[in-house]
Amino acid sequence: MKELVSITCGHSFCRQCISSYWEQSASAGHYACPQCRKRSRTRPMLHAHTAPAGPVQELQLEGSDIIRTAQEKHRSRLKEKYGCIFEGTAKQGCCTHLREVYTELYITEGDSEGVNNEHEVWQIETASRTQTTQDIAINCNDIFKPSAGRQKPIRTVLTKGIAGIGKTVSVQKFIMDWAEGKANQDVHFILALPFRELNLVKHKEFSLMGLLYHHYPEMKDLGNIASYNLKVLLIFDGLDECRLPLDYQNNERWCDVTASTSVDMLLTNLIKGNLLPSALLWITSRPAAANRIPSDSIHQVTEVRGFNDPQKEEYFRKKIKDENLAERIISHVKSSRSLYIMCHIPVFCWISAAVLEIMLHEADSGEIPKTLTQMYTHFLLIQTNLKNCKYHGRGEVSPRKLSEMDREIILKLGELAFQHLENGNLIFYEKDVRAVGISVAEAVLRSGVCTEIFREERVTCGEKVYCFVHLSVQEYLAALHVLHSYLSKRTDVLTPPGGRKARGASLSDLLKGAVDRAMESPNGHLDLFLRFLLGISLESTRALLQGLLGRAETGRGADGLGDAVRYIKGLKRKDPPPERCINLLHCLSEVNDTSLVGEIRAFLGSGDRSGRLTQAHCSALAFVLLMSEDPLDELDLKAYNTSADGRRRLVAAARNCRKALMNHCSLTGKSCETVASALQSANSHLRELDLSNNHLRDSGVKLLCTGLKSPHCKLGTLRLGWCGLTEVGCVDLASVLCSPHSELTELELRDNDLQDSGVRALSAGLEDSSCKLQRLGLSGFRVTERGCASLASALHSNPSHLRELDLSYNHPGESGVRALSAGLEDPYWKLEKLNVDHGGECRTRPGLQKYACQLTLDPNTAHRELSLSEGDRKVTRGREEQPYPDRAERFDQRRQILCREGLSGRCYWEAEWLEGGAAIGVAYRRLERKGAGDDSHLGLNAESWSLDCAYSSCTARHNRRRIETAAPPAHAGRVGVFLDWPAGTLSFYRVSPKTVTLLHTFHATFTEPLYPGFYVTSSWSLS
Repeated sequence: MKELVSITCGHSFCRQCISSYWEQSASAGHYACPQCRKRSRTRPMLHAHTAPAGPVQELQLEGSDIIRTAQEKHRSRLKEKYGCIFEGTAKQGCCTHLREVYTELYITEGDSEGVNNEHEVWQIETASRTQTTQDIAINCNDIFKPSAGRQKPIRTVLTKGIAGIGKTVSVQKFIMDWAEGKANQDVHFILALPFRELNLVKHKEFSLMGLLYHHYPEMKDLGNIASYNLKVLLIFDGLDECRLPLDYQNNERWCDVTASTSVDMLLTNLIKGNLLPSALLWITSRPAAANRIPSDSIHQVTEVRGFNDPQKEEYFRKKIKDENLAERIISHVKSSRSLYIMCHIPVFCWISAAVLEIMLHEADSGEIPKTLTQMYTHFLLIQTNLKNCKYHGRGEVSPRKLSEMDREIILKLGELAFQHLENGNLIFYEKDVRAVGISVAEAVLRSGVCTEIFREERVTCGEKVYCFVHLSVQEYLAALHVLHSYLSKRTDVLTPPGGRKARGASLSDLLKGAVDRAMESPNGHLDLFLRFLLGISLESTRALLQGLLGRAETGRGADGLGDAVRYIKGLKRKDPPPERCINLLHCLSEVNDTSLVGEIRAFLGSGDRSGRLTQAHCSALAFVLLMSEDPLDELDLKAYNTSADGRRRLVAAARNCRKALMNHCSLTGKSCETVASALQSANSHLRELDLSNNHLRDSGVKLLCTGLKSPHCKLGTLRLGWCGLTEVGCVDLASVLCSPHSELTELELRDNDLQDSGVRALSAGLEDSSCKLQRLGLSGFRVTERGCASLASALHSNPSHLRELDLSYNHPGESGVRALSAGLEDPYWKLEKLNVDHGGECRTRPGLQKYACQLTLDPNTAHRELSLSEGDRKVTRGREEQPYPDRAERFDQRRQILCREGLSGRCYWEAEWLEGGAAIGVAYRRLERKGAGDDSHLGLNAESWSLDCAYSSCTARHNRRRIETAAPPAHAGRVGVFLDWPAGTLSFYRVSPKTVTLLHTFHATFTEPLYPGFYVTSSWSLS
């Protein structure tokens, strides 16, 4: 008889069974009775029980045995299924034990907000630069363990990662560690249900139990798994491959695990927690599909970042048994920045190893691949020619050795790749493959490019599943299909049916059209495809592929490719997105044209920033800065001598810098999309951003706020002064301040005429407990006592962070000053500095008028041919000299005059001239007055700045340097001048009855008061 014992609740069990049961479940933090489910935090005492076991005890003993037996069978099956890894093709690849080749991946704790729709290569290029110290790295086996300070249990984990980054291998490693008893032993069963398998039964009906046992028949003896007190983990791998609707809105609530319904109904109710709520769920997905899971159903988000730099090297050393060869491969990959970046993806490491192991081993194997196109071309040829050889065997890589069957299959796979590229499909079923005329029975498996990944013994309608090794391989084959269609049929398949020049197009037309299509893509989904298409068009690549494309006629393809290269260098498209311009530089690299990048590297090496940069040079400069391993400490767009369009192209480099100064750069809201993308990128380095004095408006700020609310954004300082914001923009900024992810500590919004309504909208964010703002700049905001009351109320609600508040050049009134000053005395407020200087009712005027000042001309400085009138506010040049007394400060040769008032704050004035050429400017008091040399001429020396207005042009001058402005005024008209002495800016405007247009802004460090002055050809009048 088995030894029976009783526990605290009175139920009796076999001593061995209950001990075993508790050993398996103790890590859950409690000890439960298997019969009544009563829990205890400490292990209950076992009391000897002499009475014979009743039917209930015997039933429980039988249940424990069933569970243990099912577990043993299940663990054995999982070890068999997941113990080996097939890199590349399952039939031609060599089965390798997972533990022999597995390299730990970099996995971080992430967040469920935001969807990155960029091309995944862009995401990799961003992520590859470095893992930041703010990332919380976690072990794959710990994803269900709450992080420090988090008490709420985790039911559902969403793991994101781009294609081929290692999500499925992470799942495989997790399952193997459990099956071998190494980790997560508190879990009784792990059941993996990949979406690619669920797709095959999407039209069938199952109960939840029926669906689980359909995939895991060894567990059928358990019956209703929900009737046991078991911890079950369900793994749904590959959400991006899911072809079920996941209709949460219309699917009804479903709680019965034994009742049959559609698979979609089961999935949505499992995810929502209605069905088997005690189960843990692990879902993996590419980033673009992650939003198919409702955010309120996700309790933890992790991200697989792939290999960091040490892990890349570890992989090659594990994969390549020859140590010297492994070191040569690592050295070669490091020599090409593009290849090294792509090795962030484990699948690309495998591709590189497959190619380089053979090519570096054989002395006469040809040029070693240095570009992506070269690497993928050799990969295709090696995989095709390996046939029945083992993966690491030596295959013949000559393009002349391709059989007709190999050629036919690869070209049809290219057609399949091209057809599905638009929607990013990575998984194909038999009907998809048959649609392009491929015989799935034998041809696919021989190609070495398309993989049979579905186990044939599974009872799932006998259908098989296929995929390309990686999305990039699909893009390469799609490019191959496009070029082959042109070479064999003179058909441009990129042009829609019936489109112009679909047939009979030249290679030049084809490639230029591909450039245009890629440039039009908002998320760059054709970027890598374009790189491959241009790279394959290179004569040296076509020579390798002549077994597929036919023999290239010397020079014929080069002409078309040369035209495309010149087209790219011209960058003729109007104002293309900066990211697309960067990809064009990658394209030039693929065809071995590095001239633009070479010029920029020489430019940077010289240290001389005075040289004029074209728009193409600016794209190349952004490319160089982005490809740098180390982020730039400071990117100041004004430091480069280029046009406004050139500066817009430099905005893309914000992805790889810590401080970006983009103020006064004629940017528009469109540029905010690029900046927002930089803020949202994983490992964003940007900590300080100045976008002041740009025409961003509310639409641009709205785009910017999407980046500011990203969990990846680490921006601490943001300046948006003079950006044309309204109350609407303040609402968006308030939502950023309320975001739990926001790390903003300084926000500068000066000179946006938002008035009290804008302050009220902003205060909604300031009063939120999530707001960490320490400094807020609202100078020149047209704020009155009502706005001050809103601020005081917000700070009363959240007094813990704000230390400095700038309300200078506003009209707070006595009550407003009093309400806010009280915070300086309140021990609960952190406020230390309150600036209400330069206030008054005049500060409520709109725009620049709030800084208007009264000036008078100084007759003691006037040249003798200049006469004053209208109370010394108008100066006119005459033919007769005026009887002015001799003065040291009088101009004796230059027909100039200065004003009496020296200015050192924020001041605005306007002046009108009648006809002819004239100049308006400012000067230090020490400006030379005698002689006709440059030292006495406004704008031609270090002591003065001017705007010269002539008949045909308008020129800004300082210290003998001249800059033609973009918008010269009429032959006569009104000019406005705004001096912000503390900020070091001097701006000139053309003033009309309805508009004020910026002509030019000087940036300087002023050291003395500045005196307004005029060079007079006819007359000037102050206003």
